[in-house]
Amino acid sequence: MRRPAPLQYVPEAPARAAIFMVVTVRPGAEDEIRELFADAAGLARAVAFRAPEDELSCTVGVGAQLWDRLFDGPRPAGLHPFRALTGAVHTAPGTAGDLLFHVRARRLDLCFELASQFARRLAGYGEVVDEVHGFRYFDQRDLLGFVDGTENPTGAEAAEAVFVGDEDPVFAGGSYVLVQKYLHDLDAWDALTVEEQERVIGRHKLSDVELPDADKPDNSHVAANTIVDADGTERQIVRDNMPFGEIGAAEFGTYFIGYAADPDVIERMLTNMFIGDPPGNHDRILDFSRAVTGGLFFVPTAEFLDDPSAVLDSAGPEAVPAVDAGGPSCAEGSLAIGDLKRSSAW
Repeated sequence: MRRPAPLQYVPEAPARAAIFMVVTVRPGAEDEIRELFADAAGLARAVAFRAPEDELSCTVGVGAQLWDRLFDGPRPAGLHPFRALTGAVHTAPGTAGDLLFHVRARRLDLCFELASQFARRLAGYGEVVDEVHGFRYFDQRDLLGFVDGTENPTGAEAAEAVFVGDEDPVFAGGSYVLVQKYLHDLDAWDALTVEEQERVIGRHKLSDVELPDADKPDNSHVAANTIVDADGTERQIVRDNMPFGEIGAAEFGTYFIGYAADPDVIERMLTNMFIGDPPGNHDRILDFSRAVTGGLFFVPTAEFLDDPSAVLDSAGPEAVPAVDAGGPSCAEGSLAIGDLKRSSAW
């Protein structure tokens, strides 16, 4: 089995440990950030070399506003600031963030070392505005007690779900990633019976088997996150959510991270969750789990991070930057899923 590339690895299998680090970049630091991108693969290799069997990998995502500061030429077609959502009861906020570092491995110490290396390079040029250390909890369960990520596609289906293709050829092989940090009200959740919890999620708690359609409420989490096109095609994303918590602070939650070839798929899920379909029929899980951050980023290929001008120059004079749709203000040179590789030429 091929081990993941250290840089720009888009996950398929859930991680055992992860660090999610969101950074804002100070004005005037663009040259230093481009230099960090060029060195990122080397940093990832240096840390991963110490324990290759523990599969350290990292993806670096770039936000819309920083993208326009860093690069001349087109922007990935689907890249825009996170679109905040305000429903009748619950809100999905958009929060500051120019860069996302998603570092994952079988051991947290490797994640910590690589994230620290990035932070050292960013000192004086950027500020870490959110940092979450995630861990595997029993058999891939969230702190709510349910298995998370059951419906992740695998293999060729995963590649189709997450990789940009010929629809945006300059950025083919890249991916979009959307992140949110959710905080749980475990006291209110634990006050429910198991049967009530299962109706909120749409699955049996012990077996992880989805409830029959006749028993599954249309405001369950499973129902809200099932996206089907008009032609009957179900759209998929790859999640690598991780639980996190601080016992002394009594703060417990889930860090949601979803990769997709088109961010519209995830945004439709969030609209169903927070606004409801029909409006007002929000995802019941939000009554127990509150979103406190939100960001959208583009994950370019490792080749792009190493030499952006070589990729952007290939766009030609006809390419134009994508229109901002609104919203509030790692080393073999490829993105990979398991044994799959995808470069900008595929």
